Amino acid sequence: MENLVEEFLQYVRHERGESEQTQRTYAALLNRFVAWAKARGITEWSRVDLAGLIAFIQHERTRDATHQRATAGHKLSIESVYLQIAALRAFYRFCEDEKLLPVNVAENLTLPRRWQRLPHGLSDQEIAQLLEPPSSETPSALGDQAVLELAYASGLRLAELRNVRIEQLHLEAGFVTVIGKGNKERVVPLGRKANAALRRYLEVGRPHLVKSRSPASVFLTRRGTAFAASTMWKHIKKRARLAGIKRNITPHMLRHSFATHLLEHGADLRVIQELLGHASIGTTEIYTHVAGQRLREVHRRFHPRA
Repeated sequence: MENLVEEFLQYVRHERGESEQTQRTYAALLNRFVAWAKARGITEWSRVDLAGLIAFIQHERTRDATHQRATAGHKLSIESVYLQIAALRAFYRFCEDEKLLPVNVAENLTLPRRWQRLPHGLSDQEIAQLLEPPSSETPSALGDQAVLELAYASGLRLAELRNVRIEQLHLEAGFVTVIGKGNKERVVPLGRKANAALRRYLEVGRPHLVKSRSPASVFLTRRGTAFAASTMWKHIKKRARLAGIKRNITPHMLRHSFATHLLEHGADLRVIQELLGHASIGTTEIYTHVAGQRLREVHRRFHPRA
Protein backbone atom coordinates (compact mmCIF):
# COMPACT_ATOMS: atom_id res chain seq x y z
CA MET A 1 0.00 0.00 0.00
CA GLU A 2 2.88 2.32 0.77
CA ASN A 3 4.26 1.89 -2.78
CA LEU A 4 1.06 3.22 -4.31
CA VAL A 5 1.05 6.15 -1.91
CA GLU A 6 4.63 6.92 -2.93
CA GLU A 7 3.66 6.88 -6.63
CA PHE A 8 0.94 9.42 -5.86
CA LEU A 9 3.40 11.59 -3.91
CA GLN A 10 5.84 11.50 -6.84
CA TYR A 11 3.00 12.70 -9.08
CA VAL A 12 2.12 15.49 -6.62
CA ARG A 13 5.78 16.49 -6.39
CA HIS A 14 6.88 16.35 -10.01
CA GLU A 15 3.76 16.81 -12.14
CA ARG A 16 1.55 19.02 -10.02
CA GLY A 17 4.47 20.91 -8.51
CA GLU A 18 2.84 21.18 -5.08
CA SER A 19 4.69 22.74 -2.16
CA GLU A 20 6.70 20.68 0.32
CA GLN A 21 4.05 21.37 2.96
CA THR A 22 1.29 20.00 0.71
CA GLN A 23 3.37 16.90 -0.03
CA ARG A 24 3.96 16.29 3.68
CA THR A 25 0.26 16.75 4.42
CA TYR A 26 -0.79 14.24 1.75
CA ALA A 27 1.81 11.75 2.99
CA ALA A 28 0.72 12.04 6.63
CA LEU A 29 -3.00 11.74 5.84
CA LEU A 30 -2.67 8.77 3.47
CA ASN A 31 -0.23 6.94 5.71
CA ARG A 32 -2.70 7.36 8.57
CA PHE A 33 -5.26 5.47 6.50
CA VAL A 34 -2.72 2.79 5.57
CA ALA A 35 -1.90 2.22 9.25
CA TRP A 36 -5.61 2.02 10.12
CA ALA A 37 -6.27 -0.46 7.29
CA LYS A 38 -3.31 -2.70 8.14
CA ALA A 39 -4.44 -2.88 11.77
CA ARG A 40 -7.63 -4.43 10.40
CA GLY A 41 -5.89 -6.92 8.13
CA ILE A 42 -6.23 -4.91 4.90
CA THR A 43 -2.91 -4.96 3.09
CA GLU A 44 -3.92 -4.05 -0.49
CA TRP A 45 -5.72 -1.01 -1.85
CA SER A 46 -7.82 -3.27 -4.08
CA ARG A 47 -9.43 -4.73 -0.95
CA VAL A 48 -10.60 -1.31 0.28
CA ASP A 49 -14.26 -0.58 -0.42
CA LEU A 50 -16.54 2.39 0.22
CA ALA A 51 -17.73 0.90 3.49
CA GLY A 52 -14.11 0.70 4.65
CA LEU A 53 -13.47 4.34 3.79
CA ILE A 54 -16.63 5.40 5.62
CA ALA A 55 -15.59 3.36 8.67
CA PHE A 56 -12.20 5.08 8.63
CA ILE A 57 -13.75 8.55 8.35
CA GLN A 58 -16.06 7.73 11.25
CA HIS A 59 -13.00 6.62 13.22
CA GLU A 60 -11.34 9.95 12.40
CA ARG A 61 -14.41 11.95 13.43
CA THR A 62 -14.30 10.44 16.93
CA ARG A 63 -10.52 10.27 17.35
CA ASP A 64 -8.99 12.47 20.04
CA ALA A 65 -6.92 15.34 18.70
CA THR A 66 -3.79 13.95 20.31
CA HIS A 67 -1.44 15.87 18.04
CA GLN A 68 -3.22 19.17 18.50
CA ARG A 69 -3.18 21.59 21.39
CA ALA A 70 -6.38 20.31 22.88
CA THR A 71 -7.64 18.93 26.11
CA ALA A 72 -8.20 15.20 26.49
CA GLY A 73 -11.32 14.10 24.69
CA HIS A 74 -11.29 17.01 22.26
CA LYS A 75 -12.33 15.62 18.86
CA LEU A 76 -10.81 16.41 15.51
CA SER A 77 -12.13 19.53 13.83
CA ILE A 78 -14.28 19.49 10.71
CA GLU A 79 -11.28 21.00 8.93
CA SER A 80 -9.09 17.99 9.78
CA VAL A 81 -11.73 15.52 8.62
CA TYR A 82 -12.23 17.58 5.44
CA LEU A 83 -8.51 17.34 4.64
CA GLN A 84 -8.51 13.57 5.25
CA ILE A 85 -11.39 13.03 2.82
CA ALA A 86 -9.85 15.41 0.28
CA ALA A 87 -6.57 13.48 0.41
CA LEU A 88 -8.31 10.15 -0.18
CA ARG A 89 -10.32 11.56 -3.08
CA ALA A 90 -7.21 13.04 -4.72
CA PHE A 91 -5.33 9.76 -4.27
CA TYR A 92 -8.12 7.65 -5.79
CA ARG A 93 -8.59 10.10 -8.68
CA PHE A 94 -4.89 9.69 -9.51
CA CYS A 95 -5.14 5.88 -9.29
CA GLU A 96 -8.21 5.93 -11.54
CA ASP A 97 -6.53 8.15 -14.15
CA GLU A 98 -3.38 5.99 -14.12
CA LYS A 99 -5.38 2.72 -14.18
CA LEU A 100 -3.67 1.63 -10.95
CA LEU A 101 -6.92 0.56 -9.29
CA PRO A 102 -9.98 -0.97 -10.94
CA VAL A 103 -12.51 1.44 -9.41
CA ASN A 104 -12.57 4.81 -7.64
CA VAL A 105 -14.29 3.89 -4.38
CA ALA A 106 -13.72 7.38 -2.95
CA GLU A 107 -15.72 9.29 -5.58
CA ASN A 108 -18.89 9.10 -3.47
CA LEU A 109 -17.27 10.36 -0.28
CA THR A 110 -18.90 13.66 0.64
CA LEU A 111 -16.80 16.52 1.91
CA PRO A 112 -18.20 18.07 5.11
CA ARG A 113 -19.21 21.70 5.04
CA ARG A 114 -16.41 23.90 6.33
CA TRP A 115 -16.93 27.08 8.29
CA GLN A 116 -15.60 30.02 6.35
CA ARG A 117 -12.94 31.54 8.56
CA LEU A 118 -12.36 35.17 7.69
CA PRO A 119 -8.69 36.14 7.45
CA HIS A 120 -7.22 38.34 10.17
CA GLY A 121 -4.99 41.18 9.10
CA LEU A 122 -3.14 43.96 10.86
CA SER A 123 -4.48 47.48 11.17
CA ASP A 124 -2.77 50.43 9.48
CA GLN A 125 -1.36 51.44 12.87
CA GLU A 126 0.01 47.95 13.56
CA ILE A 127 1.61 47.83 10.11
CA ALA A 128 3.26 51.21 10.77
CA GLN A 129 4.58 49.90 14.11
CA LEU A 130 5.85 46.67 12.57
CA LEU A 131 7.61 48.37 9.66
CA GLU A 132 9.35 51.00 11.77
CA PRO A 133 13.04 50.69 10.73
CA PRO A 134 15.31 49.04 13.31
CA SER A 135 17.51 51.25 15.48
CA SER A 136 20.49 48.99 14.81
CA GLU A 137 21.44 48.21 11.21
CA THR A 138 23.00 44.77 11.75
CA PRO A 139 22.95 42.42 8.73
CA SER A 140 20.25 40.32 10.40
CA ALA A 141 18.12 43.35 11.29
CA LEU A 142 18.35 44.68 7.73
CA GLY A 143 17.30 41.27 6.46
CA ASP A 144 14.30 41.16 8.78
CA GLN A 145 13.27 44.65 7.66
CA ALA A 146 13.50 43.64 4.00
CA VAL A 147 11.43 40.49 4.67
CA LEU A 148 8.69 42.52 6.38
CA GLU A 149 8.60 45.22 3.72
CA LEU A 150 8.49 42.68 0.90
CA ALA A 151 5.81 40.57 2.61
CA TYR A 152 3.49 43.54 3.11
CA ALA A 153 4.26 45.26 -0.21
CA SER A 154 3.80 42.18 -2.38
CA GLY A 155 1.60 39.75 -0.41
CA LEU A 156 4.02 36.82 -0.73
CA ARG A 157 3.41 33.56 1.07
CA LEU A 158 5.97 32.51 3.68
CA ALA A 159 7.34 29.79 1.36
CA GLU A 160 7.67 32.35 -1.45
CA LEU A 161 9.59 34.74 0.83
CA ARG A 162 11.95 31.98 1.91
CA ASN A 163 12.62 30.79 -1.62
CA VAL A 164 12.91 34.08 -3.51
CA ARG A 165 16.27 34.23 -5.28
CA ILE A 166 18.49 37.09 -6.37
CA GLU A 167 17.59 36.68 -10.03
CA GLN A 168 13.89 37.08 -9.23
CA LEU A 169 14.39 40.64 -7.98
CA HIS A 170 14.12 43.38 -10.59
CA LEU A 171 14.72 46.43 -8.44
CA GLU A 172 15.33 48.86 -11.31
CA ALA A 173 11.98 47.98 -12.82
CA GLY A 174 10.32 47.72 -9.39
CA PHE A 175 8.94 44.19 -9.39
CA VAL A 176 9.66 40.64 -8.24
CA THR A 177 8.87 37.42 -10.09
CA VAL A 178 7.37 34.86 -7.76
CA ILE A 179 7.20 31.08 -8.14
CA GLY A 180 3.98 30.18 -6.37
CA LYS A 181 1.85 27.09 -5.86
CA GLY A 182 1.99 24.59 -8.70
CA ASN A 183 5.20 26.25 -9.93
CA LYS A 184 3.13 29.07 -11.39
CA GLU A 185 5.03 32.27 -11.98
CA ARG A 186 3.56 35.70 -11.36
CA VAL A 187 4.93 39.24 -11.41
CA VAL A 188 4.27 41.45 -8.37
CA PRO A 189 5.21 45.13 -7.89
CA LEU A 190 7.55 45.93 -5.01
CA GLY A 191 6.69 49.46 -3.98
CA ARG A 192 9.31 52.12 -3.20
CA LYS A 193 9.76 51.35 0.52
CA ALA A 194 10.20 47.62 -0.05
CA ASN A 195 12.56 48.43 -2.92
CA ALA A 196 14.63 50.70 -0.67
CA ALA A 197 14.72 48.12 2.16
CA LEU A 198 15.85 45.39 -0.24
CA ARG A 199 18.56 47.61 -1.75
CA ARG A 200 19.87 48.51 1.70
CA TYR A 201 19.92 44.85 2.75
CA LEU A 202 21.60 43.65 -0.46
CA GLU A 203 24.25 46.38 -0.35
CA VAL A 204 25.02 46.52 3.38
CA GLY A 205 23.57 43.46 5.10
CA ARG A 206 23.62 40.37 2.87
CA PRO A 207 27.35 40.55 1.94
CA HIS A 208 28.20 39.93 5.62
CA LEU A 209 25.92 36.85 5.71
CA VAL A 210 27.22 35.15 2.56
CA LYS A 211 29.45 32.12 3.09
CA SER A 212 31.32 29.97 0.56
CA ARG A 213 28.39 27.57 0.19
CA SER A 214 25.53 30.03 0.53
CA PRO A 215 22.66 29.59 -1.96
CA ALA A 216 21.38 32.36 -4.22
CA SER A 217 18.43 32.92 -1.88
CA VAL A 218 17.85 36.60 -1.17
CA PHE A 219 17.39 36.07 2.56
CA LEU A 220 20.11 34.29 4.51
CA THR A 221 20.53 33.32 8.16
CA ARG A 222 23.56 34.26 10.24
CA ARG A 223 25.08 30.93 9.15
CA GLY A 224 24.70 31.88 5.50
CA THR A 225 21.97 29.30 4.82
CA ALA A 226 18.48 29.68 3.44
CA PHE A 227 15.77 30.17 6.05
CA ALA A 228 13.61 27.33 7.31
CA ALA A 229 9.96 28.36 7.56
CA SER A 230 9.94 28.21 11.36
CA THR A 231 13.13 30.26 11.66
CA MET A 232 11.93 33.03 9.36
CA TRP A 233 8.64 33.24 11.19
CA LYS A 234 10.38 33.42 14.58
CA HIS A 235 12.23 36.48 13.28
CA ILE A 236 8.96 38.11 12.21
CA LYS A 237 7.23 37.30 15.50
CA LYS A 238 10.18 38.76 17.41
CA ARG A 239 9.91 42.00 15.41
CA ALA A 240 6.18 42.13 16.13
CA ARG A 241 6.83 41.70 19.84
CA LEU A 242 9.52 44.42 19.84
CA ALA A 243 7.09 46.71 17.96
CA GLY A 244 4.60 46.36 20.82
CA ILE A 245 1.99 44.34 18.89
CA LYS A 246 0.24 42.32 21.58
CA ARG A 247 -1.82 39.83 19.61
CA ASN A 248 -0.47 36.62 18.16
CA ILE A 249 0.92 37.03 14.64
CA THR A 250 0.33 34.17 12.21
CA PRO A 251 2.28 33.46 9.00
CA HIS A 252 -0.47 34.70 6.68
CA MET A 253 -1.27 37.95 8.51
CA LEU A 254 0.96 40.18 6.38
CA ARG A 255 -0.44 38.58 3.22
CA HIS A 256 -3.99 39.10 4.50
CA SER A 257 -3.17 42.70 5.40
CA PHE A 258 -1.77 43.29 1.90
CA ALA A 259 -4.98 42.06 0.26
CA THR A 260 -7.41 43.69 2.71
CA HIS A 261 -5.75 47.10 2.57
CA LEU A 262 -5.67 47.04 -1.24
CA LEU A 263 -9.39 46.27 -1.34
CA GLU A 264 -10.23 48.91 1.26
CA HIS A 265 -8.41 51.51 -0.83
CA GLY A 266 -10.30 50.65 -4.01
CA ALA A 267 -8.27 47.96 -5.80
CA ASP A 268 -10.14 45.68 -8.19
CA LEU A 269 -10.72 42.15 -6.90
CA ARG A 270 -9.34 40.60 -10.11
CA VAL A 271 -6.10 42.54 -9.69
CA ILE A 272 -5.79 41.32 -6.10
CA GLN A 273 -6.40 37.75 -7.32
CA GLU A 274 -3.49 38.08 -9.77
CA LEU A 275 -1.19 39.61 -7.16
CA LEU A 276 -1.95 36.87 -4.63
CA GLY A 277 -1.60 34.10 -7.20
CA HIS A 278 -5.05 32.63 -6.52
CA ALA A 279 -6.22 30.18 -9.16
CA SER A 280 -9.87 30.99 -8.46
CA ILE A 281 -11.56 34.34 -7.86
CA GLY A 282 -13.66 32.52 -5.25
CA THR A 283 -10.60 32.26 -3.00
CA THR A 284 -10.02 35.99 -3.25
CA GLU A 285 -13.66 36.90 -2.63
CA ILE A 286 -13.26 36.12 1.08
CA TYR A 287 -11.61 39.54 1.39
CA THR A 288 -14.86 41.24 0.37
CA HIS A 289 -16.36 39.94 3.63
CA VAL A 290 -13.46 41.43 5.57
CA ALA A 291 -13.86 44.76 3.81
CA GLY A 292 -17.60 44.63 4.50
CA GLN A 293 -16.93 44.19 8.19
CA ARG A 294 -14.60 47.18 8.09
CA LEU A 295 -17.26 49.33 6.40
CA ARG A 296 -19.84 48.36 9.02
CA GLU A 297 -17.40 49.25 11.80
CA VAL A 298 -16.69 52.66 10.25
CA HIS A 299 -20.44 53.26 9.84
CA ARG A 300 -21.11 52.27 13.46
CA ARG A 301 -18.39 54.58 14.79
CA PHE A 302 -19.05 57.68 12.71
CA HIS A 303 -22.69 57.75 11.55
CA PRO A 304 -24.81 59.87 13.95
CA ARG A 305 -27.73 57.41 13.83
CA ALA A 306 -25.78 54.14 13.76
